[in-house]
Amino acid sequence: MKIFCGRANPTTGSVEWLEEDEHYDYHQEIARSSYADMLHDKDRNIKYYQGIRAAVSRVKDRGQKALVLDIGTGTGLLSMMAVTAGADFCYAIEVFKPMAEAAVKIVEKNGFSDKIKVINKHSTEVTVGPDGDMPCRANILITELFDTELIGEGALPSYEHAHRHLMQEDCEAVPHRATIYAQLVESRRMWSWNKLFPVRVQTSLGEQVIVPPLELERCPGAPSVYDIQLNQVSPTDFTVLSDVLPMFSVDFSKQVSSSAACYSRQFEPLASGQAQVVLSWWDIEMDPEGKTRCTMAPFWAHEDPQELQWRDHWMQCVYFLPQEEPVVQGSALCLVAHHDDYCVWYSLQRTSPQKNGRTHPARPVCDCQAHLLWNRPRFGEINDQHRTDQYAQALRTVLKPDSICLCVSDGSLLSMLAHYLGAEQVLTIESSAASHRLMKKIFKANHLEDKINVIEKRPELLTSEDLEGKKVSLLLGEPFFTTSLLPWHNLYFWYVRTALDQHLGPGAVVMPQAASLHAVVVEFRDLWRIRSPCGDCEGFDVHIMDDMIKHALDFRESKEAEPHPLWEYPCRSLSDPQQILAFDFRQPVPPQPVRAEGSIELTRPGRSHGAVLWMEYHLTPDSTISTGLLKPAEDKGYCCWNPHCKQAVYFFSTMLDPRAPLGGPQTVSYTVEFQPLTGDVSMDFTLTDTLGDGHGLTLL
Repeated sequence: MKIFCGRANPTTGSVEWLEEDEHYDYHQEIARSSYADMLHDKDRNIKYYQGIRAAVSRVKDRGQKALVLDIGTGTGLLSMMAVTAGADFCYAIEVFKPMAEAAVKIVEKNGFSDKIKVINKHSTEVTVGPDGDMPCRANILITELFDTELIGEGALPSYEHAHRHLMQEDCEAVPHRATIYAQLVESRRMWSWNKLFPVRVQTSLGEQVIVPPLELERCPGAPSVYDIQLNQVSPTDFTVLSDVLPMFSVDFSKQVSSSAACYSRQFEPLASGQAQVVLSWWDIEMDPEGKTRCTMAPFWAHEDPQELQWRDHWMQCVYFLPQEEPVVQGSALCLVAHHDDYCVWYSLQRTSPQKNGRTHPARPVCDCQAHLLWNRPRFGEINDQHRTDQYAQALRTVLKPDSICLCVSDGSLLSMLAHYLGAEQVLTIESSAASHRLMKKIFKANHLEDKINVIEKRPELLTSEDLEGKKVSLLLGEPFFTTSLLPWHNLYFWYVRTALDQHLGPGAVVMPQAASLHAVVVEFRDLWRIRSPCGDCEGFDVHIMDDMIKHALDFRESKEAEPHPLWEYPCRSLSDPQQILAFDFRQPVPPQPVRAEGSIELTRPGRSHGAVLWMEYHLTPDSTISTGLLKPAEDKGYCCWNPHCKQAVYFFSTMLDPRAPLGGPQTVSYTVEFQPLTGDVSMDFTLTDTLGDGHGLTLL
């Protein structure tokens, strides 16, 4: 059955009604899931298997039947491990229907249907009794309910319910215990992801400084964690202020509480500085003795950095203190970890609260609008002084004393640059109420509330009255829009420029004047794993899972790019970067498609995992801003990516088998087309090896 879905097109700005298959959301969820990534996590798999064997043995040694409850079974892997380890029966709970159906098939294919019952329910809906889903309570609890923050997927409420209603009192649990660790650091780079720094602009009258509103400086920030691959943050980007502190532990074999709590750890700072950021991660012990431990620690805190396991389903956490605070080496302080049923946050205190006491602390909530409008990379982008200098330099070449400037970007400081650099009149369009309120606050803090006119309206609805009857002589954009996910979504600027054509005066300048789409073929160090088939996992056949993901990808997702912040995911370029398409903002969006055909020569040997695409914005003929590669690749091909932007990744599915041989020089032929009507960029790749064998890879 087909259904109509209304979606806002991030490129054209219009709302489109699309006819979709009723299972579209299921396919999208499966295609974008981390199931394959988890199955490729051999460290996780092996340690779960060891913990399960030990738990089953302990129950058997007590003369009891081993009855397992597996919450969030996914593929059924952990349930099959339990039965193989000697469990008498396993109840495998999976709330996501397509995954539950796949688990049934996987369990059957591996010959465990008589020992494993897959239950397609949320664990809190499972019943126990003669007519229930389970005839009696289980005595071994196996779960994998964790996210990067440990508790963000509702682990605590799920455990709480399971112990009260589904488990025997003296049950075993795998994992047995989890411990959250924290380390206090000073980091200008990471702090720039949370606060607006003073922005400096050199003008003919001297230096002007854009200062943040006091409300923004005092704001505790967004309540959500920032999860990143912390191993890709250089140690030179932060100063360690504390040892690694074990903040609190959760014993999963006993009754768990999801009530709010706080845990305090006293420490003496290792160095004097500004306490700004808490880095955090966790480990899980699979057995009561702690002999089998799986840790998320970054390399500097890992007991064996050479055995570091790459993961994308569990990373590390960056938390921002509500305010930066000075600390003095050797002067004792208390770091406090707070949590409710789903979130963790931190505070720094001079005296210790009631040790491990139950409290109801308020979760930090943004009240300045900035953390609602700007995500963490956007904060970093705005705080990038070099980037600001590039825009200012480009503005100097196009601004005139009588310039009437209109800025079109979400929450941008470009309008302030234009004013400070001498524009006669500056207007900025803020289409959302949040961005309108935020920019008003910033203008007021800098005494510009009467100098820059903020228009709260969608650009295409702008009237001559909004412009006070004047014509725009300079149309500005970064471009940046909060609705953009893929690099070319910011081509919305081109559609805005087209809608505003009637308001542009003779000889009006558009900045950026043009954009171009670029591509490079890469070999990823690890990211390929998220799309690589698993086949056999610890001796269990999970091909059905691979087939389900492939079917979901074939449904649509393989025809779409995936946004990834590649500064977190190292890769080697196997080709030189190449311009694919060009877009001229000096002219309206053309009615006909913008199309290109060509080939990319691979100049380095390696596994061609995919193509990375990004946009470059040509502010003027002499000034370009890249959202992708920031400089030519090193001799071995290692890439330096813009850390503030996500790039688009097209995976070459035929090359994601880890057993695939390393290739020699190859050619990637492509056809790329930009469709003005829909704003879509469609691409078709064909990878040809040195023997002339073609592998068609159709990606839209």
